[in-house]
Amino acid sequence: MPRAYLGLGSNLGDRLALLREALRRLRRLDAVAMVAASRLWDAEPWESEPGRTAGELPRYLNCVVAVETALGPQALLAELQAIEQALGRTRPPGTPEARRFAPRPLDIDILFYGDAVVATPDDLHIPHLLLAERAFVLRPLAELAPDLEHPILYRTVRELVEDLEDDHDVRPGDFPLRWFED
Repeated sequence: MPRAYLGLGSNLGDRLALLREALRRLRRLDAVAMVAASRLWDAEPWESEPGRTAGELPRYLNCVVAVETALGPQALLAELQAIEQALGRTRPPGTPEARRFAPRPLDIDILFYGDAVVATPDDLHIPHLLLAERAFVLRPLAELAPDLEHPILYRTVRELVEDLEDDHDVRPGDFPLRWFED
């Protein structure tokens, strides 16, 4: 089964409870096996919304999980979006840019899916298009897979972290390392 790396984030509601519940639901999927989870990272939002600066928005809790799955990329995305929706995620109207940075109770992105490179008309991109620019993704990913090579950039996650120019405040959260266990 291919190994996929998923980025999870939450900045609305009980962020920790939402991330724990998302992992519980992932574990219940027949075609998905949890392999590992990073610690939680506390992150400043990447962008602001109209009338508010990024510093005025709720901070995110982020993590990366590794899973093995029998689902193809599209089927995995459908399952992840069903989990997001069940836990309160809505996709607001507006431009794709406005939707991309809107606060949300839960966001789950496919960062990598084996060594696959995927680009579909419905906006599924694997590897995730912006992962090499985002500390809130790369730092937790580096905990799980520092030597994983990006199949387009031909650089390891460790190298991407070393050259990261993201100056947003991203730091380990004050949670137990095994935050995802009950």
